[in-house]
This record gives sequence, structure tokens and C-alpha cells, in this order.
Amino acid sequence: MYSKINQDHLNELRAFMDAEDILMDTDNLEKYGQDETEDFIFKPEVVLKPKNTLQISRILKLANTNRIPVTARGAGTGLSGAALPVKGGIVLSTERLNKIIQIDERNLQATVEPGVINYVFQEEVKKSGLFYPPDPASWGSCSLGGNVAHSSGGPKAVKYGTTRDYVLNIEMVLPNGDIIWTGANTLKYSTGYNLTHLMVGSEGTLGIITKIVFRLIPLPKHDLLMLVPFESAEKACEAVGATFRAGITPSAMEFMERDAIDWSIKYAGEVNFEIKPEWQALLLVEVDGNSMDVLFQDCEMISNIMTEHGCDEILMADSAEQKSALWKIRRKVGEAVKSNSVYKEEDTVVPRAELPALLKGVKEIGNKYGFKSVCYGHAGDGNLHVNIIKGDLSDAVWETELPKGITEIFELCKNLGGTISGEHGIGLVQKEYLSIVFPPVQLELMRNLKKLFDPNLILNPGKMVF
Repeated sequence: MYSKINQDHLNELRAFMDAEDILMDTDNLEKYGQDETEDFIFKPEVVLKPKNTLQISRILKLANTNRIPVTARGAGTGLSGAALPVKGGIVLSTERLNKIIQIDERNLQATVEPGVINYVFQEEVKKSGLFYPPDPASWGSCSLGGNVAHSSGGPKAVKYGTTRDYVLNIEMVLPNGDIIWTGANTLKYSTGYNLTHLMVGSEGTLGIITKIVFRLIPLPKHDLLMLVPFESAEKACEAVGATFRAGITPSAMEFMERDAIDWSIKYAGEVNFEIKPEWQALLLVEVDGNSMDVLFQDCEMISNIMTEHGCDEILMADSAEQKSALWKIRRKVGEAVKSNSVYKEEDTVVPRAELPALLKGVKEIGNKYGFKSVCYGHAGDGNLHVNIIKGDLSDAVWETELPKGITEIFELCKNLGGTISGEHGIGLVQKEYLSIVFPPVQLELMRNLKKLFDPNLILNPGKMVF
């Protein structure tokens, strides 16, 4: 159903794009044919790097008229395969659209292009005493457009919410080349269907994001960080729910089981504290705010709760360097796992009180199907990343038995009131499991939405619901 790129198409592209923004050499086709999802690679026919919205509009008009598939790509840090051009065609990279257009201090807003790197944006708004909380583990390299496309979260989501909670308005290009704004730059919006929220998490299947208006909040003046060790991973998970039931909302509450700790430390470098042999899990707990007295009171209450759940001696980070070292261990877990083995990462999420049952169930399913898992994640919002390790498993078992185990993990999530992705998205690798959490009528509604926006199915084909 799709057309191949031909010389006429290339000539039309060259009429409005610079030669260095049209890539067809083998190295670049391989580079842009993969992201951080396992070891997949799907080469496009051409990589385009537009510099502005109008160029994107012309690209999509050409692609839609000729039925050429287009896969949008941000920084290539995704973990669900959403940026993989599985049908070939065009990879449309937004990396050249990397301007922070405006930081509006009066209204606590910022307008940015999708290629801006998350960390760069955070540091820039801090200069104005402002705060953009969503901070995925890959914040030093992931782009804001990709964050919006996946409704990314991160450690701060437990207190401040995910990307979805900060998007006010989006400029987007529809598959036919039309350019629209999805809403308004207002905190309230009750004017027809909310296309802004529909675009957040749509993974480039409905349109191409070209500008984003984010809301910002005042930057907290202080933060404290605690490292809490446990001899039982399930006890650590139980302590999470108890903390919130006591009326405390940390700004981050991260979980790492023993293998995740060891692998990350080996990958990221030595730490200046002892990891005792009996420790089976760590919680990394942060509180932030404007009053140090209040923060110390919160830490005391958290310490009491952790002690009641059997924690060992709690370490309080006493310098910015130590805080950075502790966060580095947590943020490097994913890379550490990938460097050790072929793996599959599942982005499970349940109501936080059900986290102990989820962790226990994951381990039982692993024992049943013979696979090892390394678990870590955002315990404060019930988001557990389950890294399934291939290790010594045969290719046959990996290909035939593992999907049965993954299915059971996702069924467990649903039975616990959760779902199959909290922040990584559906993309390519979770697509086959959507029917576990959605009935046919709901999947059909999603397909009809896709066809309404993109009747020729050119945008990111082979993903999500098609």
C-alpha cells in the first residue's frame, strides 16, 4: 500500500531543503533505523532533517499525496520502538528544531521546539527561578517532543505529574500538511474536544509536533535525599504505600532491587558507601520544598515508617556531590542492564499499594518460565520497570516461551488495577499486548481516531493500533 522514494520525490524535497538535511548514505540509514529498543533495526529509505514547521508541512503533503510512510524521530532514546521506521520510507528527525522560543516569566510558561533536550530546558528555566519537573532517566539526551509523544514521566512524577500535566498547547502538522494549534495557552480548557491531550502520548501516529507550550512552576529552594536499604525487596515496596498513607508526598521515591544496584554501580563507577551483602533493595527518597524545617520533619516521619518496615541504617546525602552520585546509580540502571545482556524491558504500572504483589508475581512468573528479571523503577507511582534477561536462555525459548511469560505479567498488572505501560509507550513492542487491557470496542475506537487524522495511514505505520 506504500510507495517507494523515487527520483521525482527527491527532486521535490531538494527544492525546499538543503542537501545536508537529506541523508541517504548507509551509515545514517542504519543510525536512524534504530533507537534504544533492544537490538531492532529497520532502515528507512531517506532521513530528513527539516528546520521549520513549513518544511515539515511540505514533506507531509508530498508523503500523503504519494503514500510514503513517515516516522517522526526525536533523540532516539525511546524504549518501545515507536521511532523505528518498520515500513521504510521517511524518517523525519526533529533534531534541528531545537530552539527555546520564549520563557514567559509573567505567566509561568515556555514555548519550545520539539528538538530541545529535556535537561537543557530544565537548566534554562532554572535561571529564571522556574521549574519543569518531568525528568526521564535519559533527561540528558531525550528531546521534549519525544517526551510529549510518549507522555514521559521520571522520578519527579510521583509529586509533580508526568509530561501530560505540563502541556498547555501544541502546534502540529497534520498528515495532509495542514498546520494547527490544538488548544490555547491557558490553565483551563473546556472548548470542544481536547486535542492537546489527545496528542500527548500519541507517538507520532496522528501528527508531527512542531511547537509546545509548557506550564512551569516556581523552583523549590531546597531538597533532601535519603538512601534506605532493605533486606527484603517486598518490604521496601510495602514501605512505599505506607509513606503516602501517612500523608507525606516525596518529590521522588525510587526502587532498585539488588541486581539493579550491583549492575549499575559496576557500570557507573564506585560509590563512597558500603553496599552490605544482606541488602536486597534500596529506596531512594527525595523531599523538596521551601522550608528546611518542614523537610527535616518529613524525613524524620519517613525514617520512622521505613524503620517500622524493617529497613537498615538510612543514609542521608550530605552534599550536592553525594546526591549526584546516588542519582547516577539510579539513572544508569537501564544502560547497565543493556550492557550486560540481551534483554526486554517491560514498563508495568499498578496502584502503588499493589507494588509488592506485582514484584512477587513477576518473580513467580520468571521462575515458571525460566527467566531472570532485574526490577527497578518509580515506586512512588507504582511504576516498575521489569528487565527480562536472556542470559543462557536458548533462542527458541526466548522467542516462543518468553511472550507467554510477558502476557502473564501484563495480565497480572490488569488484575491489580494497572496497565502495561506507564511512560515508555506502546510503539512496536507492546502493540500485540494491547488486547489484554482494552476490549475490541475500545481498540476499534482508537483505530477510527487514527483513520480520521490519517486516512492514508502514512504516519508511523505498524505502531500502536495499526
